[in-house]
Amino acid sequence: MASIFIGGAWPYANGSLHLGRLASLLPGDVLARYYRAKGEQVLYVSGSDCHGTPVAVQAIQEGVTPSDIASRYHQEFANCFTQLGFTYDLYTRTDQPFHHQVVQELFLKLLENGHLYKKTIQQTYCETDKRFLPDRYVEGICPVCGSRARGDQCDVCSTMLDPADLLEKTCKICGNPPTERATEHYYLALSHFQAELTDYAAGKSHGWRENAVQLTKRYLEEGLHDRAATRDLDWGVDVPIEGFEGKKIYVWIEAVSGYLSASKQWAAETGGSWEPFWKDGGAAITAYYVHGKDNIPFHTLIWPAVLLGGGGLHVPDRIISCEYMTLEGKKFSTSRNWAVWVPDIMSRYQPDSIRYFLIANGPERRDTDFSWREFIHSHNGELLGAFGNFVNRTLAFIAKSFDGRVPAGELSDEWKQILMELYRDSGALIEEGRLKEALELIFARIRHANKYFDEQKPWVQIKENPEACGFTLHTCAGIIANLANLLQPFIPFSCERIRTFLFLEQPAWKLITVPANQQIQSISLLFERIDPKRIEEEEAALLNSRAQH
Repeated sequence: MASIFIGGAWPYANGSLHLGRLASLLPGDVLARYYRAKGEQVLYVSGSDCHGTPVAVQAIQEGVTPSDIASRYHQEFANCFTQLGFTYDLYTRTDQPFHHQVVQELFLKLLENGHLYKKTIQQTYCETDKRFLPDRYVEGICPVCGSRARGDQCDVCSTMLDPADLLEKTCKICGNPPTERATEHYYLALSHFQAELTDYAAGKSHGWRENAVQLTKRYLEEGLHDRAATRDLDWGVDVPIEGFEGKKIYVWIEAVSGYLSASKQWAAETGGSWEPFWKDGGAAITAYYVHGKDNIPFHTLIWPAVLLGGGGLHVPDRIISCEYMTLEGKKFSTSRNWAVWVPDIMSRYQPDSIRYFLIANGPERRDTDFSWREFIHSHNGELLGAFGNFVNRTLAFIAKSFDGRVPAGELSDEWKQILMELYRDSGALIEEGRLKEALELIFARIRHANKYFDEQKPWVQIKENPEACGFTLHTCAGIIANLANLLQPFIPFSCERIRTFLFLEQPAWKLITVPANQQIQSISLLFERIDPKRIEEEEAALLNSRAQH
């Protein structure tokens, strides 16, 4: 049995999730569900990033404590993930003592191994607010591409920055130009790992998406630069060294360390063991990291450096890094309220409809767009028109013509072969992070099944040859049972209902059969048609929300 670690990105607990962010997180749950069905040992963790600068900024704007903001949105995130069917083994938060302890231990290990050193630097300081400014508090012009950027990274050209690099700097809090003051900090000697990370990327990048391959290659060719590992902050994990009281461990080290702290916390709370997912030597480990394009260097360079420097823990294998999703052709913007918020869309639409769209039309390998038109047509055309229709007309026919019992018969050799190949081929695609292709492959077979139903004409067979009709419907019931396995990683709620209809056991990644005379129960429509009038209503509501902001 292999050990499969899946680390989902940690959303900032400073505001509601929007669909663009959700699209980058959902692949983690698809992977976890698939590997569990396959029988592998899975640990899937994530949590809310409660120490990020965005949380502190939001707290200042609202006049409350960062902890108040973090608690509000952490609970909202947890509720959303539960309602969407995410199967985290642990969803935690970074402002907990357990996390602080693990991060501090890792920091001290890096220091002990000679990968941290002290350096006095000029750090951006706001004379108006009387404070050193975290990098994200400093905004200005990117010196590389000329776009508006913050002091840690340019979202347009993906350059990792220092506030000193920015042109026309301003303080995010008050808008005034900052000055600089001398302060002492620890630096992570990232340059120590240049050769090791170059070899690592060359060996592992076959399991990465192309954006991760190219961006990591660019950073390595430019040469890795040492980065500050501590900062003058009020909110975060204390630096556990005498003389550094009042300073915090920089969030870009602290947040990625959450993957390890969450694993250890899960083990402590459940009696499980975290080591099989982090220490090589036992069962083979495959470690997936699932996040957005903007987080690539933190997962392909910085986190591997911390793991190597902290004592030989297992480094990332597969980088599932999504591209960006736009909304009705424009970039998501929380400041302008140009967004579809997850709690809002979930109040009106089925979680499987949301999950299906974000995989089938999501930003897996290129930027994609969410539009209400495509979302509603996707639901009506694919989920309802193809999948739901096949399930409903098969089971309704059995209920009507065979007293609600699956008639005698067996899967034909042709359909057995089709389904076994579907398990093999879609499974291979899922393992490679090619979820969209896997889903397309399964739905191609659903359309094939609908065609089989139409060609057999059971409504004619029931009159002319009831035995042949029974064979057709037995075959269709068997196809449905296997679709409940194959689609479970993607649209788990409707698949669970199918298991209820057919009294199926828990999902497994293998061919299953439905026994003759099996009673079916509680049949109901998997999906209801969404009135296309809703498209204009949703588009109008989106425009109105932006106008009111």
